[in-house]
Amino acid sequence: MSTTTVTGRRAVELRPRAVIAIAITSVAGLFAFLWPLFVSPESGLSHSGDAPLVFAAILIGVLAVVLAEVSDGGLDTKAVAMLGVLSAVGAALRPLGAGTAGLETVFFLLVLAGRVFGPGFGFVLGATTLASSALITAGVGPWLPFQMLAAAWVGLGAGLLPRAKGATEIVMLCCYGAVSGLLYGAALNFSFWPFTVQGEEALSFVAGAPIAENLARFLAFDLATSLGWDLVRALTNVVLIALTGRAILTSLRRAARRASFSSG
Repeated sequence: MSTTTVTGRRAVELRPRAVIAIAITSVAGLFAFLWPLFVSPESGLSHSGDAPLVFAAILIGVLAVVLAEVSDGGLDTKAVAMLGVLSAVGAALRPLGAGTAGLETVFFLLVLAGRVFGPGFGFVLGATTLASSALITAGVGPWLPFQMLAAAWVGLGAGLLPRAKGATEIVMLCCYGAVSGLLYGAALNFSFWPFTVQGEEALSFVAGAPIAENLARFLAFDLATSLGWDLVRALTNVVLIALTGRAILTSLRRAARRASFSSG
């Protein structure tokens, strides 16, 4: 099956302002995930207080990407329409798994769409899909901004994968789906772990402790409580990409050709 690259521009071109917006959003997001490692025991910071601010920062960052592209001529009505359709499809798919026992049916589409339409599109799609699905399932809460950014990174990474064709491409995407599924789970676990696990010395976060010690405690916590769920998410990605990847990639690339987008 042909995977010929189409001559044209990306659905969301990563022009300088968009790159800067994504970089700033990602750095802010990394700080939101990792800042507990650097706080002192006397700080008295609480995660519930910063989460709404992070939510606003993520929304502003994603909006900055879109506005930068619109003002720079990098996002037209066809790209907006494609983004809306795929966000709606992803939001409809997510309740089918809803995270039950780790089964999540939304991430394989982020991987495939990011692969075809590029990293900029994948980044925005990841964030808008998780936001849309949260509105549908009443899943809006302090965890949502972290889910949005982690999913945006999944789509972004898929768009940055190297060129490949045929079975090699499917295998590469399956591997990426597995790894990103595990990393997504680890990232989300870390977003709440420092503030919810108490009383277990080997598993609990200790403010002011060396970073290596806290990371070792987190690894023990992750292995003890969440690895099974994360493995199921990773396996779900692998199975769905293996079964549907070729057909979906062909359909998305056909849509890219009709919209005069280049495709990965």
